[in-house]
Amino acid sequence: MKPNIGTIDRVVRIVLGVLLIGFGLYQKAWWGAIGVIPIATAFLQWCPVYLPFHFSSYTEADTQ
Repeated sequence: MKPNIGTIDRVVRIVLGVLLIGFGLYQKAWWGAIGVIPIATAFLQWCPVYLPFHFSSYTEADTQ
């Protein structure tokens, strides 16, 4: 898998995932588990939704 998620995109996904999980726990709702998806894609640096649109926020500067 070729990376298609850049640094800023990763940070946003991690924050969003943590917020979703936290809010789901606060509400005692199962949908908070959806927060795992943005966290997983952030750590994998690959998003399958970007593929059909040929989009990538990844740059060579993100390899540092």
